[in-house]
Amino acid sequence: MLALRVLAVEPLHGYAIAQQIHRSSRAALTIEEGSLYPALQRMLIKGWVKAAWKTSATGRRARIYTITAAGRRQLGEAEARFHATFAAVARVLKG
Repeated sequence: MLALRVLAVEPLHGYAIAQQIHRSSRAALTIEEGSLYPALQRMLIKGWVKAAWKTSATGRRARIYTITAAGRRQLGEAEARFHATFAAVARVLKG
């Protein structure tokens, strides 16, 4: 869900996705390469993102990921589930 949220703003390469999540969370979340790249591969297979090799700002070849319409739908569904779960946990914590 977090990678899709970041890609909903702009296409990015994997390292930039991880960095954006880290920055946006005020360093509370760190996404390891061992988790991110397999997740991006699963999202490619499911059609939630597409990827193309391009030259990055530093002049290196990088695989740039872009969210698809199916990915935007998935993001909306995942966010709805997250908010429902968060609300349920909050109700339990209130007692």
